[in-house]
Amino acid sequence: MDSGPALMHQDLIETFERLGVRDVEVTEDVDKALARITAIYETAVERLRVGLNRFQADGSHPGVADAFYPFVGLRIDSAALNLDGRLAYGALHDPGVYGATLTHPRLFQDYYRTQLGLLVRNHGAPLVTGISDRPIPLPFVVEEIGAGLSRARLNELQYLFPMPDLSRTDDAIANGTWRSGGQEPAPLALFTAERVDYSLQRLAHYTGTHPEYFQRFVLLTNYQRYVEHFGAFEREAVETGTEYDRFVSPGDAVVYNRRLRQDADSGTPPGSLPQMPAYHLTRPDGRGVTMINIGVGPSNARTITDHVAVLRPHCWLMLGHCAGLRRSQQLGDYVLAHGYVREDNVLDQELPPFVPVPPIAEVQVALQEAVVNVTGLQGFDVKLRMRTGTVMTTANRNWELRYDELFARLNQSRAIAVDMESATIAANGFRFRVPYGTLLCVSDKPLHGELKLRGMANTFYRERIDQHLHIGLEAVRILREAGADRLHSRKLRSFDEPAFR
Repeated sequence: MDSGPALMHQDLIETFERLGVRDVEVTEDVDKALARITAIYETAVERLRVGLNRFQADGSHPGVADAFYPFVGLRIDSAALNLDGRLAYGALHDPGVYGATLTHPRLFQDYYRTQLGLLVRNHGAPLVTGISDRPIPLPFVVEEIGAGLSRARLNELQYLFPMPDLSRTDDAIANGTWRSGGQEPAPLALFTAERVDYSLQRLAHYTGTHPEYFQRFVLLTNYQRYVEHFGAFEREAVETGTEYDRFVSPGDAVVYNRRLRQDADSGTPPGSLPQMPAYHLTRPDGRGVTMINIGVGPSNARTITDHVAVLRPHCWLMLGHCAGLRRSQQLGDYVLAHGYVREDNVLDQELPPFVPVPPIAEVQVALQEAVVNVTGLQGFDVKLRMRTGTVMTTANRNWELRYDELFARLNQSRAIAVDMESATIAANGFRFRVPYGTLLCVSDKPLHGELKLRGMANTFYRERIDQHLHIGLEAVRILREAGADRLHSRKLRSFDEPAFR
């Protein structure tokens, strides 16, 4: 019997044990690795729940809870490197030991299977699974903690169970500032398990919907009327179509397509909408459309994309209103952003202003093609309704009152529009390697005396919102049919990039 593989596996096990991983196993089968990761996670979660239930029932102390995130890793030797320059992800370019903590394996099952499968295929190296040294925080497992407990016992609970450790929950990997201390493997993923869990909780809070309903294509808007038109489109798609199987709105209110599923409708819409309500038109493969009304301003734009990013969408598109800066523009014209002036400043610490935010070619082409398909305009006539150029994003809603101060900056940047969200969304897309695009609609021209007055706005909304929304949906269709893998551009990846998309 050849002892070579056994000795290699033993050496691999010892390597990861020295890095703090317990119960290490080695496999070349992705499904077996995923099954073990799932078992480790679900066993740990059950231990936390049982311990909490006992404490809340009779005050029993749980002791040290053996509830830690699962770990997956691999070791790459120089001979196993894959330097294929065509690959945007799924390959490692330096020899070494790599790993990641994982969470909610059932929610991320398809994503994990794809990413691990790429690593095995591109490197031929076995996968290592085990139990990490990172405890699962109780609030990430149980929605309501301490119901009916006294203040004293609630305070005691915080010391008996693992709680979130914000000193270890950050975006250092995504920001490109992570540096190894020599005692941990290099990262395989942009986010640690704790960072993912933090965002999953925030998503449910801000959008009023469970993360399981989010789709791989995301439309972001800053006006509720877009959501109303999306709701009408969703209802028709579920009632008469055969592509989408559910329509989900805040409160996890689910309406099923009876042609595809016989489940009973469920959930109850909330009495009041959450801060950034989300609506999901789902497909069985997860490649449906999620629309979120993020409200107005770069702070909201940053907040929601900080959290949606952990779901690893294939693309997010901004469909909103803007101020046109050129006299030749008309109300209702479209602006396809190919550059951004980041006057919002909300991401300057994470993504310094000197970092360019490039357009994603596949998204730009899809948006332009969608404008043609929906409006019916052809050739040079497209320029009558759509202009491509730079968008300035500001945090000041009354920026036009600083006209004299801003004139030179707007002129020098060649900006053709101003809004309050687009550059933030694009910058976070660049930071988190999520393909992005912006198609805005001119709602006013304050520099030319055409303010967003009440009567003008109502006419504009009636005539343009439905068409604008359908352009966004058409762009999603084009991108989906072209193949999602084509979207993930190498220009979004750094030179020491984690392998996971």
